[in-house]
Amino acid sequence: MASYVLIHGAWHGAWCWDKVVPLLQQQGHTAVAIDLPAHGKDLTPLTKVSLQRYADKICQAVSQQPEPVILVGHSLGGISITQAAEQCPSNIRKLVYLTGFLLPNGVARLGYGSDVEGSLLDENKIVSDDKTSVGFNPAGLKDTFYHDCDADDIAKATHLIRPEPMAGIATPVHYTEGNFGRISRVYIECLQDRAIPPALQKRMYSETPVEQILTMDTSHSPFFSAADALVEHLVELAG
Repeated sequence: MASYVLIHGAWHGAWCWDKVVPLLQQQGHTAVAIDLPAHGKDLTPLTKVSLQRYADKICQAVSQQPEPVILVGHSLGGISITQAAEQCPSNIRKLVYLTGFLLPNGVARLGYGSDVEGSLLDENKIVSDDKTSVGFNPAGLKDTFYHDCDADDIAKATHLIRPEPMAGIATPVHYTEGNFGRISRVYIECLQDRAIPPALQKRMYSETPVEQILTMDTSHSPFFSAADALVEHLVELAG
Protein backbone atom coordinates (compact mmCIF):
# COMPACT_ATOMS: atom_id res chain seq x y z
CA MET A 1 0.00 0.00 0.00
CA ALA A 2 1.07 3.59 -0.63
CA SER A 3 0.76 6.96 1.08
CA TYR A 4 -0.55 10.01 -0.76
CA VAL A 5 -0.54 13.69 0.13
CA LEU A 6 -2.77 15.80 -2.12
CA ILE A 7 -2.19 19.51 -2.69
CA HIS A 8 -4.83 21.79 -4.20
CA GLY A 9 -4.33 24.60 -6.67
CA ALA A 10 -5.18 28.31 -6.70
CA TRP A 11 -8.44 29.47 -5.07
CA HIS A 12 -9.16 25.89 -3.93
CA GLY A 13 -8.62 23.93 -0.72
CA ALA A 14 -8.42 20.37 0.54
CA TRP A 15 -12.14 20.10 -0.22
CA CYS A 16 -11.46 19.63 -3.94
CA TRP A 17 -10.09 16.14 -3.14
CA ASP A 18 -13.22 15.00 -1.27
CA LYS A 19 -14.01 12.34 -3.89
CA VAL A 20 -10.42 11.17 -4.33
CA VAL A 21 -9.32 10.65 -0.72
CA PRO A 22 -12.00 8.05 0.20
CA LEU A 23 -11.47 6.17 -3.05
CA LEU A 24 -7.77 5.79 -2.26
CA GLN A 25 -8.53 4.82 1.34
CA GLN A 26 -11.05 2.21 0.25
CA GLN A 27 -8.23 0.43 -1.56
CA GLY A 28 -6.14 0.36 1.60
CA HIS A 29 -3.90 3.34 0.89
CA THR A 30 -3.16 6.25 3.20
CA ALA A 31 -4.39 9.51 1.71
CA VAL A 32 -4.60 13.02 3.14
CA ALA A 33 -5.41 16.38 1.60
CA ILE A 34 -4.32 19.59 3.29
CA ASP A 35 -5.22 23.27 3.11
CA LEU A 36 -2.27 25.46 2.21
CA PRO A 37 -1.98 28.68 4.26
CA ALA A 38 -4.92 31.06 3.60
CA HIS A 39 -6.85 28.40 1.67
CA GLY A 40 -9.83 26.28 2.61
CA LYS A 41 -10.25 26.35 6.39
CA ASP A 42 -6.76 27.71 7.08
CA LEU A 43 -6.99 31.17 8.64
CA THR A 44 -3.50 32.46 7.85
CA PRO A 45 -3.79 36.15 6.82
CA LEU A 46 -3.12 36.80 3.15
CA THR A 47 -0.26 39.11 4.05
CA LYS A 48 1.52 36.31 5.95
CA VAL A 49 1.53 33.84 3.04
CA SER A 50 4.74 32.84 1.29
CA LEU A 51 5.93 30.01 -0.92
CA GLN A 52 8.18 29.01 1.97
CA ARG A 53 5.18 28.64 4.26
CA TYR A 54 3.50 26.46 1.64
CA ALA A 55 6.57 24.22 1.49
CA ASP A 56 6.81 24.09 5.28
CA LYS A 57 3.22 22.92 5.64
CA ILE A 58 3.60 20.28 2.95
CA CYS A 59 6.82 18.97 4.48
CA GLN A 60 5.11 18.79 7.87
CA ALA A 61 2.28 16.76 6.34
CA VAL A 62 4.53 14.31 4.50
CA SER A 63 6.70 13.80 7.60
CA GLN A 64 3.61 12.60 9.47
CA GLN A 65 2.93 9.78 7.00
CA PRO A 66 4.05 6.19 7.64
CA GLU A 67 6.37 6.12 4.61
CA PRO A 68 7.70 8.36 1.81
CA VAL A 69 4.69 9.71 -0.05
CA ILE A 70 3.39 10.14 -3.53
CA LEU A 71 2.95 13.92 -3.50
CA VAL A 72 0.28 15.19 -5.89
CA GLY A 73 -0.01 18.85 -6.86
CA HIS A 74 -2.89 20.23 -8.91
CA SER A 75 -2.52 23.40 -10.98
CA LEU A 76 -0.70 26.10 -8.96
CA GLY A 77 -0.08 23.43 -6.32
CA GLY A 78 2.62 22.13 -8.66
CA ILE A 79 4.84 25.02 -7.61
CA SER A 80 4.32 24.19 -3.95
CA ILE A 81 5.18 20.51 -4.32
CA THR A 82 8.32 21.41 -6.27
CA GLN A 83 9.50 23.69 -3.48
CA ALA A 84 8.59 21.09 -0.85
CA ALA A 85 10.53 18.43 -2.77
CA GLU A 86 13.61 20.61 -2.62
CA GLN A 87 13.15 21.05 1.12
CA CYS A 88 12.31 17.50 2.27
CA PRO A 89 13.18 15.07 -0.56
CA SER A 90 13.76 12.07 1.70
CA ASN A 91 10.05 12.04 2.64
CA ILE A 92 8.82 12.04 -0.96
CA ARG A 93 8.72 8.97 -3.17
CA LYS A 94 7.21 10.48 -6.31
CA LEU A 95 5.94 13.85 -7.55
CA VAL A 96 2.73 13.93 -9.59
CA TYR A 97 1.75 17.11 -11.43
CA LEU A 98 -1.96 17.03 -12.20
CA THR A 99 -2.21 19.65 -14.95
CA GLY A 100 0.18 21.38 -12.58
CA PHE A 101 2.74 24.14 -12.89
CA LEU A 102 6.09 22.42 -13.33
CA LEU A 103 8.31 25.46 -13.73
CA PRO A 104 11.96 25.85 -14.69
CA ASN A 105 14.33 26.67 -11.86
CA GLY A 106 14.23 30.34 -10.87
CA VAL A 107 10.90 31.04 -12.61
CA ALA A 108 7.67 32.35 -11.06
CA ARG A 109 4.13 31.64 -12.21
CA LEU A 110 3.48 35.34 -12.79
CA GLY A 111 3.81 35.94 -16.52
CA TYR A 112 4.88 32.39 -17.35
CA GLY A 113 2.96 30.98 -20.31
CA SER A 114 1.18 34.24 -21.12
CA ASP A 115 2.10 33.75 -24.77
CA VAL A 116 0.13 30.49 -24.98
CA GLU A 117 -3.44 30.95 -26.20
CA GLY A 118 -6.48 29.12 -24.90
CA SER A 119 -6.65 30.05 -21.21
CA LEU A 120 -9.72 31.71 -19.68
CA LEU A 121 -7.87 32.71 -16.52
CA ASP A 122 -6.88 36.26 -17.37
CA GLU A 123 -10.36 37.37 -18.37
CA ASN A 124 -11.81 36.10 -15.07
CA LYS A 125 -9.14 37.08 -12.55
CA ILE A 126 -9.85 40.02 -10.23
CA VAL A 127 -6.76 41.56 -8.64
CA SER A 128 -7.36 43.19 -5.25
CA ASP A 129 -6.82 46.93 -4.90
CA ASP A 130 -3.81 46.38 -2.65
CA LYS A 131 -2.34 43.80 -5.07
CA THR A 132 -2.02 41.17 -2.31
CA SER A 133 -4.51 38.67 -3.76
CA VAL A 134 -6.44 37.60 -6.84
CA GLY A 135 -10.13 36.77 -6.78
CA PHE A 136 -12.10 34.95 -9.46
CA ASN A 137 -15.26 35.94 -11.29
CA PRO A 138 -17.95 33.43 -10.20
CA ALA A 139 -19.58 33.66 -13.62
CA GLY A 140 -16.43 32.26 -15.21
CA LEU A 141 -15.85 29.33 -12.88
CA LYS A 142 -17.71 26.67 -14.85
CA ASP A 143 -16.21 27.49 -18.24
CA THR A 144 -12.69 27.84 -16.86
CA PHE A 145 -12.45 24.96 -14.40
CA TYR A 146 -15.53 22.73 -14.37
CA HIS A 147 -17.24 22.51 -17.76
CA ASP A 148 -17.50 18.70 -17.54
CA CYS A 149 -18.40 18.57 -13.84
CA ASP A 150 -21.70 17.91 -12.07
CA ALA A 151 -23.82 20.87 -11.03
CA ASP A 152 -23.48 19.93 -7.36
CA ASP A 153 -19.69 19.99 -7.57
CA ILE A 154 -19.73 23.36 -9.31
CA ALA A 155 -22.06 24.77 -6.65
CA LYS A 156 -19.76 23.44 -3.93
CA ALA A 157 -16.71 25.03 -5.51
CA THR A 158 -18.47 28.34 -6.08
CA HIS A 159 -19.26 28.47 -2.38
CA LEU A 160 -15.81 27.46 -1.13
CA ILE A 161 -13.22 29.15 -3.33
CA ARG A 162 -11.21 31.93 -1.67
CA PRO A 163 -8.98 34.74 -2.97
CA GLU A 164 -5.56 33.52 -4.04
CA PRO A 165 -2.56 35.14 -2.28
CA MET A 166 -0.26 36.88 -4.73
CA ALA A 167 2.86 35.57 -2.97
CA GLY A 168 2.57 32.07 -4.41
CA ILE A 169 2.08 33.46 -7.91
CA ALA A 170 4.91 35.99 -7.86
CA THR A 171 7.64 34.05 -6.04
CA PRO A 172 10.13 32.10 -8.19
CA VAL A 173 10.65 28.43 -7.40
CA HIS A 174 14.22 27.35 -6.63
CA TYR A 175 15.56 23.81 -6.61
CA THR A 176 18.64 21.67 -7.13
CA GLU A 177 19.39 18.40 -8.88
CA GLY A 178 20.56 16.91 -5.60
CA ASN A 179 17.20 17.35 -3.89
CA PHE A 180 14.23 18.00 -6.19
CA GLY A 181 16.08 16.52 -9.15
CA ARG A 182 16.49 13.09 -7.58
CA ILE A 183 12.74 12.46 -7.17
CA SER A 184 10.74 10.65 -9.85
CA ARG A 185 8.28 12.99 -11.62
CA VAL A 186 5.04 12.20 -13.45
CA TYR A 187 2.79 14.60 -15.35
CA ILE A 188 -0.95 14.04 -15.83
CA GLU A 189 -2.14 16.22 -18.68
CA CYS A 190 -5.79 17.17 -19.14
CA LEU A 191 -6.75 17.63 -22.78
CA GLN A 192 -9.88 19.77 -22.26
CA ASP A 193 -8.24 22.15 -19.80
CA ARG A 194 -9.31 25.77 -20.31
CA ALA A 195 -7.26 27.13 -17.41
CA ILE A 196 -3.85 25.66 -18.27
CA PRO A 197 -4.11 24.80 -21.98
CA PRO A 198 -2.64 21.50 -23.20
CA ALA A 199 0.01 23.40 -25.15
CA LEU A 200 1.27 25.01 -21.94
CA GLN A 201 1.18 21.69 -20.09
CA LYS A 202 3.31 20.18 -22.85
CA ARG A 203 5.76 23.08 -22.69
CA MET A 204 6.26 22.52 -18.98
CA TYR A 205 6.87 18.80 -19.06
CA SER A 206 9.17 19.31 -22.03
CA GLU A 207 11.22 22.08 -20.40
CA THR A 208 11.47 20.15 -17.14
CA PRO A 209 11.33 16.52 -18.28
CA VAL A 210 9.37 13.87 -16.42
CA GLU A 211 9.66 10.09 -16.38
CA GLN A 212 6.07 9.46 -17.39
CA ILE A 213 3.18 11.36 -18.99
CA LEU A 214 -0.41 10.24 -18.46
CA THR A 215 -3.36 11.70 -20.32
CA MET A 216 -6.95 12.39 -19.23
CA ASP A 217 -9.62 13.74 -21.57
CA THR A 218 -11.07 16.09 -18.97
CA SER A 219 -11.35 19.67 -17.86
CA HIS A 220 -9.01 21.27 -15.35
CA SER A 221 -10.79 19.39 -12.55
CA PRO A 222 -10.68 15.60 -12.96
CA PHE A 223 -10.92 15.24 -9.18
CA PHE A 224 -14.61 16.14 -9.73
CA SER A 225 -15.43 14.92 -13.22
CA ALA A 226 -13.33 11.72 -13.36
CA ALA A 227 -12.36 10.82 -9.81
CA ASP A 228 -12.43 7.06 -10.43
CA ALA A 229 -10.13 7.31 -13.44
CA LEU A 230 -7.80 9.69 -11.61
CA VAL A 231 -7.53 7.29 -8.69
CA GLU A 232 -6.76 4.43 -11.09
CA HIS A 233 -3.81 6.44 -12.41
CA LEU A 234 -2.58 7.30 -8.91
CA VAL A 235 -2.78 3.68 -7.78
CA GLU A 236 -0.94 2.49 -10.88
CA LEU A 237 1.85 4.96 -10.14
CA ALA A 238 2.29 3.38 -6.73
CA GLY A 239 3.00 0.05 -8.35
